[in-house]
Amino acid sequence: MSTARSLLDVIPPDGRARLLDEAARDVPLVLDDRLFEEGRRADRFWIIRSGQVELDLHVPGRRAAVIETLGQDDLLGWSWLFAPHVWHMGGHVIRAGKAMEFDAATVRSLCEADAPLGRAVYKYIAETVAERLYGTRTRLLQLYGPGTGVRDF
Repeated sequence: MSTARSLLDVIPPDGRARLLDEAARDVPLVLDDRLFEEGRRADRFWIIRSGQVELDLHVPGRRAAVIETLGQDDLLGWSWLFAPHVWHMGGHVIRAGKAMEFDAATVRSLCEADAPLGRAVYKYIAETVAERLYGTRTRLLQLYGPGTGVRDF
């Protein structure tokens, strides 16, 4: 699911320069790596440059349920922004590539100190969350909606 623009495209130029200088680094996405685990501390996020990452949820007694697959220019992670800063899903690299990794504490500090940067980051993440929730709703209706043969309990 790639949005029309990357987070870096919507940030004011001076804020973007500081964000890149102070909080970002290029990292490889290594096939089969677990980037983060549900319930653990969310202290970073990524913008995927190439490759793919699956988001999954732990299901007791079963294999993790894949919720979504993210790729080029997608924002990976928003739990770092909202207290208690804990991942609500896991992330697994399914296609090797590259990403830009951001230190969450530094980004939060930059956003607090620079209102235009903070507004741009929060707005982009809110729009991303809304878009993904809508996509999840649509997938759930396709799986469990009327005419699917799945009954309510």
